[in-house]
Amino acid sequence: MVGGFEVGAVPFNPDGWGPPDATTATTTTTATSTLPLHVPFAPFSRSEKLGRIADWTRNVNNPNATRPNANKTALDSVFDFTADDSFPAAAAAGDDDSTFRLVDGKPPPRPKFGPKWRFNQHRPQLPQRRDEEVEARKREAEKERARRDRLYNLNRSNQNHPRREAAAFKSSVDIQPEWNMLDQIPFSTFSKLSFTVPEPEDLLLCGGLEFYDRSYDRITPKNERRLERFKNRNFFKVTTTDDPVIRRLANEDKATVFATDTILATLMCAPRSVYSWDIVIQRVGNKLFFDKRDGSQLDLLSVHETSHEPLPEAKDDMNSAYALSVEAAYINQNFSQQVLIRDGNKVAFDEPNPFANEGEEVASVAYRYRRWKLDDDMYLVARCEVQSVVEVNKQRSFLTLNALNEFDPKYSGVDWRQKLETQRGAVLATELKNNANKLAKWTAQALLASADLMKLGYVSRVHPRDHYNHVILAVVGYKPRDFASQINLNTSNMWGIVKSIVDLCMKLNEGKYVLVKDPSKPQVRIYEVPADAFENDYVEEPLPEEEQVQPPGEDTENVETNGAANDVEDKQIDAQA
Repeated sequence: MVGGFEVGAVPFNPDGWGPPDATTATTTTTATSTLPLHVPFAPFSRSEKLGRIADWTRNVNNPNATRPNANKTALDSVFDFTADDSFPAAAAAGDDDSTFRLVDGKPPPRPKFGPKWRFNQHRPQLPQRRDEEVEARKREAEKERARRDRLYNLNRSNQNHPRREAAAFKSSVDIQPEWNMLDQIPFSTFSKLSFTVPEPEDLLLCGGLEFYDRSYDRITPKNERRLERFKNRNFFKVTTTDDPVIRRLANEDKATVFATDTILATLMCAPRSVYSWDIVIQRVGNKLFFDKRDGSQLDLLSVHETSHEPLPEAKDDMNSAYALSVEAAYINQNFSQQVLIRDGNKVAFDEPNPFANEGEEVASVAYRYRRWKLDDDMYLVARCEVQSVVEVNKQRSFLTLNALNEFDPKYSGVDWRQKLETQRGAVLATELKNNANKLAKWTAQALLASADLMKLGYVSRVHPRDHYNHVILAVVGYKPRDFASQINLNTSNMWGIVKSIVDLCMKLNEGKYVLVKDPSKPQVRIYEVPADAFENDYVEEPLPEEEQVQPPGEDTENVETNGAANDVEDKQIDAQA
């Protein structure tokens, strides 16, 4: 067995910590002889306080010429306490520390060269604590992160992104306490519906069409054209039961369900809608009529409905939701008449315009009364509109004409005058994000009318603060079916929504009902209303008359004649009826 390991004697120091002094430890000479040679020991007592080892909060860039060891490097200065009063042995240890160097000899980190460094490298820096620098960096990082998040949320086009939570929308119609709610349908059930209808048949064509001017296809932002005003042409927005042709077809039992293309498109594209809307449903015998109220929002065109950026809520603001809707309707009607060849050459159909008086100048429009088969004993008749006609290879093609309007590039983030020529796809993608419901309804109306081509015009204000003068920047044509697939509009799902609502309403008793889109939730409600609801003595406007924004015009006398609000036309129809 190997011999044991002998541990040297450890002397006991009754006067303090550490080994005893050689002068006092006379009896422990044997013990002290075992200590290593030339190893200094610093005796201290329990009452003494330990000083700092290193001060990392000190600014090493602050020059101090009065210090005796100012020639030390920046890395050594954090261990220098010669100028610190709290270090008692600083003066005595100054000479010894002058020969001390750190083992780590890496040079100090070089600053990032840039404009700030180039112009500020000779500027004396104020002493700053380390924690303040860290806090400043954190604040800058938070600002940068918030900016990135804001840009990300602005540019993303995910439809599942939560819509404008801060904006509070109002119902399109005031719900009265005597109304009885019968059903509530969430939009999530609409996405699963599907129904296929056969090709429709034309029962009657009315009105007259002017030819499309193809020179507008060559318009660019550099050679823009001023938008003209057509105050002498009348535009009619007649509801279903006020249409004399539909009344005649109903008396002849041509169908059981009657509607217009605007009402059907609203139902078909309901899951994309954000603003509130309402449709009046009348069950008369075995027939069903889908109507709109007088002064309904269906006559106007929504602007930035599906955008994430809320519009101003002030009613007198030219960029409020209602003011922009009136402006969009005004632009759309004038655009549909300006892009035509107005030489008197018209294509006439079976009957003239059923809503015009003798000798009255009317807009270029043709009404196609079409019938779809929904079931073995159920047919649907709808009045569909086309605005123009064009001849291609001696064949006539029907066109629908609609206009997108730009009111302020700050809201959309895309300036049409700069992007339309080089990045037209980006402009259309932005419009699909901000006006998904409006574009889907236009596409649905073109499909219902079996239009061969749909023309989209890009109309912008002359100045963002001038909501009366506009210019046409470009006109682009699309085939309705191709455009529907591009915007993910499924025709089977569209007809599935209509068929489900028709089946639900056919189970109701005879009477009057109203279908209302909830202003804050993606759902619709069906109310049973009195028989005299929405009549002349029961009319309900979405806004009081004094709060409504007048359509843009040079003077107030010409406001109603331009057809933007359609009040004059509705009164004329009532007089005829």
